[in-house]
Amino acid sequence: MESAPLLSVIVPAYNEARSITRTVETIRAYLDTRSTPFEIIVSADGDDGTREAVAELARSDARISVIGSKQRGGKGRGIREGVARARGDVIGFCDADYKTPIEEIEKLLPYLRQGHDIAIASRGMADSQIEVYQPWYRRIGSKAFGVCMHLTIGLWGIHDTQCGFKFFRGEVAKDLFARQKIDGYMFDVEILYLARKAGYSIKEVGVVWRDDGDSRLQLVAGNWENMKEILSIRFNRYDQSRGVNTLLRGAVVNERALVPATEGPALVSK
Repeated sequence: MESAPLLSVIVPAYNEARSITRTVETIRAYLDTRSTPFEIIVSADGDDGTREAVAELARSDARISVIGSKQRGGKGRGIREGVARARGDVIGFCDADYKTPIEEIEKLLPYLRQGHDIAIASRGMADSQIEVYQPWYRRIGSKAFGVCMHLTIGLWGIHDTQCGFKFFRGEVAKDLFARQKIDGYMFDVEILYLARKAGYSIKEVGVVWRDDGDSRLQLVAGNWENMKEILSIRFNRYDQSRGVNTLLRGAVVNERALVPATEGPALVSK
Protein backbone atom coordinates (compact mmCIF):
# COMPACT_ATOMS: atom_id res chain seq x y z
CA MET A 1 0.00 0.00 0.00
CA GLU A 2 1.32 3.45 -0.91
CA SER A 3 2.43 5.49 2.13
CA ALA A 4 0.60 8.74 2.78
CA PRO A 5 2.91 11.65 1.89
CA LEU A 6 4.51 13.52 4.76
CA LEU A 7 5.99 16.15 2.45
CA SER A 8 4.03 17.93 -0.29
CA VAL A 9 5.90 20.02 -2.87
CA ILE A 10 3.80 22.22 -5.15
CA VAL A 11 5.29 23.45 -8.42
CA PRO A 12 3.39 26.36 -10.03
CA ALA A 13 3.93 26.55 -13.80
CA TYR A 14 2.68 28.62 -16.70
CA ASN A 15 3.65 27.52 -20.22
CA GLU A 16 6.74 25.65 -18.98
CA ALA A 17 6.59 22.68 -21.37
CA ARG A 18 10.26 23.02 -22.33
CA SER A 19 11.52 22.65 -18.77
CA ILE A 20 8.80 21.10 -16.60
CA THR A 21 9.78 17.47 -17.16
CA ARG A 22 13.40 18.15 -16.21
CA THR A 23 12.31 20.17 -13.16
CA VAL A 24 9.92 17.52 -11.84
CA GLU A 25 12.39 14.70 -12.48
CA THR A 26 15.12 16.63 -10.66
CA ILE A 27 12.87 17.28 -7.66
CA ARG A 28 11.75 13.65 -7.58
CA ALA A 29 15.30 12.32 -7.84
CA TYR A 30 16.41 14.39 -4.88
CA LEU A 31 13.39 13.61 -2.72
CA ASP A 32 13.97 9.92 -3.43
CA THR A 33 17.23 10.24 -1.48
CA ARG A 34 15.24 11.14 1.65
CA SER A 35 13.37 8.63 3.82
CA THR A 36 10.22 10.72 3.65
CA PRO A 37 7.12 9.75 1.64
CA PHE A 38 6.38 12.70 -0.62
CA GLU A 39 4.10 14.00 -3.34
CA ILE A 40 4.72 16.51 -6.11
CA ILE A 41 1.73 18.56 -7.26
CA VAL A 42 2.23 20.60 -10.42
CA SER A 43 -0.27 23.43 -10.76
CA ALA A 44 0.02 24.25 -14.46
CA ASP A 45 -1.88 26.81 -16.51
CA GLY A 46 -1.44 27.46 -20.21
CA ASP A 47 -1.88 25.71 -23.52
CA ASP A 48 1.65 24.70 -24.52
CA GLY A 49 1.54 21.08 -23.32
CA THR A 50 2.88 21.58 -19.77
CA ARG A 51 0.02 19.66 -18.14
CA GLU A 52 0.28 16.87 -20.69
CA ALA A 53 4.01 16.50 -20.02
CA VAL A 54 3.42 16.17 -16.28
CA ALA A 55 0.49 13.81 -16.83
CA GLU A 56 2.87 11.54 -18.74
CA LEU A 57 5.18 11.39 -15.72
CA ALA A 58 2.22 10.80 -13.42
CA ARG A 59 1.18 7.69 -15.36
CA SER A 60 4.19 5.84 -14.02
CA ASP A 61 4.47 7.52 -10.61
CA ALA A 62 1.44 8.01 -8.38
CA ARG A 63 3.38 10.50 -6.28
CA ILE A 64 3.11 13.05 -9.11
CA SER A 65 -0.13 14.81 -10.01
CA VAL A 66 -1.13 17.82 -12.08
CA ILE A 67 -3.93 20.39 -11.90
CA GLY A 68 -4.70 23.56 -13.86
CA SER A 69 -6.40 24.80 -17.00
CA LYS A 70 -5.71 26.46 -20.35
CA GLN A 71 -6.65 29.86 -18.92
CA ARG A 72 -4.08 31.63 -16.80
CA GLY A 73 -5.48 31.70 -13.28
CA GLY A 74 -2.41 33.23 -11.64
CA LYS A 75 0.41 31.90 -9.48
CA GLY A 76 -1.40 32.66 -6.23
CA ARG A 77 -4.48 30.78 -7.32
CA GLY A 78 -2.42 27.85 -8.58
CA ILE A 79 -0.61 27.40 -5.28
CA ARG A 80 -3.82 27.93 -3.30
CA GLU A 81 -5.46 25.08 -5.22
CA GLY A 82 -2.34 22.96 -4.78
CA VAL A 83 -2.34 23.49 -1.01
CA ALA A 84 -6.01 22.51 -0.84
CA ARG A 85 -5.10 19.22 -2.51
CA ALA A 86 -1.87 18.58 -0.56
CA ARG A 87 -1.77 15.90 2.14
CA GLY A 88 1.66 16.40 3.69
CA ASP A 89 2.51 17.30 7.27
CA VAL A 90 4.89 19.76 5.63
CA ILE A 91 3.62 21.67 2.58
CA GLY A 92 5.69 23.99 0.42
CA PHE A 93 6.32 25.23 -3.07
CA CYS A 94 9.20 25.84 -5.44
CA ASP A 95 9.13 27.54 -8.82
CA ALA A 96 9.22 25.63 -12.10
CA ASP A 97 12.18 27.72 -13.29
CA TYR A 98 14.27 26.07 -10.56
CA LYS A 99 16.02 29.26 -9.47
CA THR A 100 16.42 27.73 -6.02
CA PRO A 101 17.60 24.08 -6.15
CA ILE A 102 15.46 21.58 -4.27
CA GLU A 103 18.49 20.63 -2.13
CA GLU A 104 18.04 23.96 -0.33
CA ILE A 105 15.06 22.41 1.43
CA GLU A 106 17.57 20.97 3.90
CA LYS A 107 18.30 24.52 5.11
CA LEU A 108 14.62 25.27 5.75
CA LEU A 109 13.24 22.11 7.30
CA PRO A 110 15.34 22.22 10.49
CA TYR A 111 13.61 25.46 11.47
CA LEU A 112 10.22 23.76 11.23
CA ARG A 113 11.64 20.99 13.40
CA GLN A 114 12.70 23.62 15.94
CA GLY A 115 9.16 24.97 16.19
CA HIS A 116 8.84 27.68 13.55
CA ASP A 117 5.59 27.59 11.57
CA ILE A 118 7.00 28.85 8.27
CA ALA A 119 10.48 28.78 6.72
CA ILE A 120 11.08 30.98 3.68
CA ALA A 121 14.05 31.14 1.33
CA SER A 122 15.71 34.52 0.93
CA ARG A 123 18.10 36.26 -1.43
CA GLY A 124 18.63 39.06 1.09
CA MET A 125 20.44 37.37 3.98
CA ALA A 126 24.15 37.60 4.73
CA ASP A 127 24.61 33.91 3.89
CA SER A 128 22.52 33.98 0.68
CA GLN A 129 24.48 32.83 -2.37
CA ILE A 130 23.48 34.56 -5.61
CA GLU A 131 25.14 32.62 -8.42
CA VAL A 132 23.59 34.63 -11.29
CA TYR A 133 22.22 38.10 -10.57
CA GLN A 134 19.18 39.71 -12.16
CA PRO A 135 19.87 42.61 -14.56
CA TRP A 136 20.68 45.83 -12.70
CA TYR A 137 17.41 47.52 -13.65
CA ARG A 138 15.39 44.67 -12.16
CA ARG A 139 17.43 44.79 -8.96
CA ILE A 140 16.74 48.53 -8.66
CA GLY A 141 13.06 47.94 -9.38
CA SER A 142 12.93 45.22 -6.72
CA LYS A 143 14.46 47.51 -4.11
CA ALA A 144 12.01 50.30 -4.93
CA PHE A 145 9.11 47.86 -4.78
CA GLY A 146 10.34 46.56 -1.43
CA VAL A 147 10.33 50.03 0.08
CA CYS A 148 6.79 50.73 -1.18
CA MET A 149 5.57 47.33 -0.03
CA HIS A 150 6.99 47.68 3.49
CA LEU A 151 5.58 51.18 3.86
CA THR A 152 2.13 49.96 2.79
CA ILE A 153 1.93 46.49 4.35
CA GLY A 154 4.61 46.38 7.01
CA LEU A 155 6.45 43.04 7.16
CA TRP A 156 9.50 44.83 8.52
CA GLY A 157 12.33 42.43 9.24
CA ILE A 158 11.63 40.23 6.21
CA HIS A 159 14.26 40.95 3.58
CA ASP A 160 12.82 38.97 0.66
CA THR A 161 9.11 38.27 0.33
CA GLN A 162 9.23 37.09 -3.29
CA CYS A 163 11.65 34.17 -3.41
CA GLY A 164 9.57 31.27 -4.70
CA PHE A 165 10.69 28.66 -2.17
CA LYS A 166 8.62 28.50 1.02
CA PHE A 167 7.64 25.65 3.35
CA PHE A 168 4.97 25.49 6.05
CA ARG A 169 3.71 23.20 8.73
CA GLY A 170 0.81 21.51 6.98
CA GLU A 171 -2.00 22.87 9.13
CA VAL A 172 -0.52 26.36 8.95
CA ALA A 173 -0.46 26.21 5.14
CA LYS A 174 -4.07 25.02 5.07
CA ASP A 175 -5.12 27.85 7.36
CA LEU A 176 -3.31 30.63 5.51
CA PHE A 177 -4.14 29.60 1.95
CA ALA A 178 -7.80 29.07 2.86
CA ARG A 179 -7.95 32.80 3.67
CA GLN A 180 -5.63 34.00 0.88
CA LYS A 181 -7.36 35.95 -1.93
CA ILE A 182 -4.70 37.28 -4.32
CA ASP A 183 -4.43 35.28 -7.54
CA GLY A 184 -1.36 37.09 -8.87
CA TYR A 185 2.30 37.44 -7.92
CA MET A 186 1.69 39.28 -4.65
CA PHE A 187 0.21 36.21 -2.98
CA ASP A 188 3.60 35.79 -1.20
CA VAL A 189 3.18 39.16 0.48
CA GLU A 190 -0.41 38.32 1.36
CA ILE A 191 0.53 34.98 2.93
CA LEU A 192 3.26 36.56 5.04
CA TYR A 193 0.92 39.41 5.99
CA LEU A 194 -1.72 36.92 7.15
CA ALA A 195 0.92 34.88 8.97
CA ARG A 196 2.12 37.94 10.90
CA LYS A 197 -1.46 38.87 11.78
CA ALA A 198 -2.10 35.33 13.05
CA GLY A 199 1.07 35.29 15.13
CA TYR A 200 2.80 32.51 13.22
CA SER A 201 6.56 32.23 13.54
CA ILE A 202 8.41 32.97 10.27
CA LYS A 203 12.07 32.08 9.73
CA GLU A 204 13.91 33.64 6.78
CA VAL A 205 16.82 31.54 5.52
CA GLY A 206 19.58 32.42 3.05
CA VAL A 207 19.75 30.06 0.07
CA VAL A 208 21.48 29.48 -3.23
CA TRP A 209 19.67 31.34 -6.04
CA ARG A 210 20.36 31.96 -9.71
CA ASP A 211 18.51 34.10 -12.23
CA ASP A 212 17.53 32.35 -15.46
CA GLY A 213 16.88 35.54 -17.44
CA ASP A 214 13.28 34.52 -18.20
CA SER A 215 11.21 36.96 -16.17
CA ARG A 216 7.49 36.98 -17.03
CA LEU A 217 6.98 40.30 -15.23
CA GLN A 218 6.72 43.43 -17.35
CA LEU A 219 8.55 46.23 -15.58
CA VAL A 220 5.88 48.95 -15.83
CA ALA A 221 2.57 47.15 -16.32
CA GLY A 222 3.58 44.28 -14.06
CA ASN A 223 4.70 46.49 -11.18
CA TRP A 224 1.54 48.58 -11.49
CA GLU A 225 -0.54 45.40 -11.13
CA ASN A 226 1.61 44.38 -8.18
CA MET A 227 1.00 47.68 -6.41
CA LYS A 228 -2.74 47.34 -6.93
CA GLU A 229 -2.54 43.92 -5.31
CA ILE A 230 -0.51 45.36 -2.42
CA LEU A 231 -3.20 47.99 -1.84
CA SER A 232 -5.82 45.26 -2.01
CA ILE A 233 -4.00 43.33 0.72
CA ARG A 234 -3.77 46.46 2.85
CA PHE A 235 -7.50 47.15 2.70
CA ASN A 236 -8.99 43.66 2.37
CA ARG A 237 -11.11 42.35 5.20
CA TYR A 238 -9.72 38.96 6.18
CA ASP A 239 -11.20 36.32 8.43
CA GLN A 240 -8.99 36.47 11.52
CA SER A 241 -10.84 33.73 13.41
CA ARG A 242 -8.71 30.87 12.11
CA GLY A 243 -5.27 29.78 13.17
CA VAL A 244 -3.61 26.82 14.80
CA ASN A 245 -3.61 26.90 18.58
CA THR A 246 -0.07 27.84 19.63
CA LEU A 247 -0.06 25.02 22.18
CA LEU A 248 -0.52 22.50 19.37
CA ARG A 249 1.97 23.84 16.86
CA GLY A 250 4.90 21.73 18.04
CA ALA A 251 2.88 18.55 17.52
CA VAL A 252 1.59 19.30 14.03
CA VAL A 253 4.48 17.90 11.99
CA ASN A 254 5.44 14.25 11.83
CA GLU A 255 9.19 14.36 12.48
CA ARG A 256 9.85 11.95 9.59
CA ALA A 257 8.86 14.73 7.22
CA LEU A 258 11.82 16.75 8.46
CA VAL A 259 14.54 14.12 8.39
CA PRO A 260 17.60 15.28 6.40
CA ALA A 261 18.49 13.26 3.32
CA THR A 262 21.81 12.11 4.80
CA GLU A 263 20.27 10.96 8.07
CA GLY A 264 17.04 9.43 6.85
CA PRO A 265 17.88 5.71 6.61
CA ALA A 266 19.64 5.64 9.97
CA LEU A 267 16.77 7.36 11.77
CA VAL A 268 14.13 5.17 10.19
CA SER A 269 15.95 1.97 11.05
CA LYS A 270 16.02 2.71 14.77
